[in-house]
Amino acid sequence: MNLSNLQPAQGSTHNQNKRVGRGEGSGKGGTAARGHKGAKSRSGYSKKIGFEGGQMPLQRRVPKFGFTNINRKEYQGINLDTLQTLVDNGIVKDSVDMTTFVANRLATKNEMVKVMGRGELKAKLTVTAHKFTATAKAAIEAAGGEAVTL
Repeated sequence: MNLSNLQPAQGSTHNQNKRVGRGEGSGKGGTAARGHKGAKSRSGYSKKIGFEGGQMPLQRRVPKFGFTNINRKEYQGINLDTLQTLVDNGIVKDSVDMTTFVANRLATKNEMVKVMGRGELKAKLTVTAHKFTATAKAAIEAAGGEAVTL
């Protein structure tokens, strides 16, 4: 090793960018490798998302219709066959509530849960959720259980 072959340790340096706009002597002065004129050569330039060179952008060309209800409530649906699977696997015995849903990753703690009627429920369960469909409620009660609305 001597002064002619010293170099930093592998991975210790990160910035290997060209130092542009630092005078004519550097070879990258003047226009600073940006070319002449035009929006891209200006400082502060940033292309708008969806910009198509002045052509009418796609999101303005397509027709718009419908609306989004700002008061909509989103529910995480959980079916009866899922509850029956939990019983079959020995995860639940007699009651199912939000803590069970969160523990088994069927819903997150901030979601609202709606129990729906797909499949059949054979076990007698006390199910606690935010909403129930009519068929789900009937099936839970037919199995001898109870549907408790939060």
